[in-house]
Amino acid sequence: MPGSDELYPPFQYGWGWMLLAIGILILLIAAAWLVVILTRPRRDLGLAGETRGPALLSVDVLSQLRVEYLDRIQQIEDDYRARTLSARNANLEFSRVVRTFVNEYSGLEAPVLALDDLVARGVHPALADARGRHYYPSIFRPGPAIDPIAGAEAARTVVRSWH
Repeated sequence: MPGSDELYPPFQYGWGWMLLAIGILILLIAAAWLVVILTRPRRDLGLAGETRGPALLSVDVLSQLRVEYLDRIQQIEDDYRARTLSARNANLEFSRVVRTFVNEYSGLEAPVLALDDLVARGVHPALADARGRHYYPSIFRPGPAIDPIAGAEAARTVVRSWH
């Protein structure tokens, strides 16, 4: 009957909805934890002699890495000699290959560090010399690029002498 003064109890939700709410909360907490773990800064690698890479890689892997990068350097030099790469682009490629090699070999983030940052970290002198004498002037200086053949030899020196 309409207008009755009888009270009705509040609507009760089933247990399924409560479990769904708890599950969503757990997912949100896990996602926040994952974001924190994946975005935390890497620990400082210190000087080049203190890097973690070579200690974890076997001698065979390091030798293979050297061979692979020496082959890349030779390919860039061959492309320059065949005139499919300009001198400036050849030096740019040598710089990229050397920085990537150092990163893979030692874990040092050479591809994103400026020359001053690398020198401040105490990198092997061959890398600082190659980037300072051959690659930076050739890439950033106006005028003719430095001879890529000398840049290729500097790149080989870095790959062969990196510790």
